Amino acid sequence: MGIAGFEPSFLTGAGAVQAVHGSRLAALAGRRLTGFAVVRFAEDGEWFADCPVVLDFDGIQVEVCHWKFDELSVGWDTIDATAAIAGWEEAEFTPVWSHADARLGPFAGRELREVALLEWRPSGRDLAAGTVAVEFVFAAGRFGIANGLDENRIETGAARPGYVRRRLSR
Repeated sequence: MGIAGFEPSFLTGAGAVQAVHGSRLAALAGRRLTGFAVVRFAEDGEWFADCPVVLDFDGIQVEVCHWKFDELSVGWDTIDATAAIAGWEEAEFTPVWSHADARLGPFAGRELREVALLEWRPSGRDLAAGTVAVEFVFAAGRFGIANGLDENRIETGAARPGYVRRRLSR
């Protein structure tokens, strides 16, 4: 993707994500969301949802990226969200880092209460069954970074009823 430092390690399933990243994600509780970055197209400002969402919690950076229908990468302090994104010179669009987002902005400066994993288990048949979202809970609400079927989706407000919540502990 041309993102400096981005070397995803994709996992499948809530159990795998929890085993590898659960305690580190849980340890973010009590920290403030001091910054975030998403990739947008310079031409129109639209979100490039294929790229990782970068969240900074008082100097600890977590990088969340979904891929394919069921894979999730959680990275730690590897992406430089101030560096130019390379390798898109021949494309009809230019991806750039943005530190503004209407969904994430209301949480900036707020203390994180809890991180959880949400596993999508709808009542009927669903291609997305088993996908995992990372949920960040604040006193003033929550947001989740979910699998939008081969890209990221940022969800705010109450979690959808098809999710089963997995609370993380240190």
